[in-house]
Amino acid sequence: MMLDLLRVLTVLLAAVAMALALAHALELPGKMRLSREEYLVVQPIYYPGFTFGGLAEPLGLLATALLLVLTPVASREFWLALIALLGLVGMQAIYWLVTHPVNRFWLRDQSLGGPGAEFFALDPARRAGPTADDWTALRDRWEYSHVARTALGLASLLALVVALV
Repeated sequence: MMLDLLRVLTVLLAAVAMALALAHALELPGKMRLSREEYLVVQPIYYPGFTFGGLAEPLGLLATALLLVLTPVASREFWLALIALLGLVGMQAIYWLVTHPVNRFWLRDQSLGGPGAEFFALDPARRAGPTADDWTALRDRWEYSHVARTALGLASLLALVVALV
């Protein structure tokens, strides 16, 4: 019974993680038509909402890892859970290496407080942030990183659903 609840929770968390990335990916065609000024006005509107929703990603990662540990190694479900875990790890890698530095740039002039300020102050790679020299490169990096994250999230979600049925 507890394992069944964990499976459902894991699917739910993976679905939320994928949905947030998908929402950004679906905006891509329209946002690519925006001028620099319009784009810079639009980018900060995602926060704090997507920041709170983004909690599904690390929770989904943990739930999937736990599910993997509790699943018999030689089973089909184990390999599907492993695929899901690798997809969720990939989503995190893309976020922290590609998306997060650009988020920090978009939000540099925003007055963030509390957990949001702490989250966007994080810089695990400790590298110089992007500059506004070519805003279209930053836009493309941000937008296409969400397309890649969507693909990985969808692969994870599908693997978990197939494992569940």
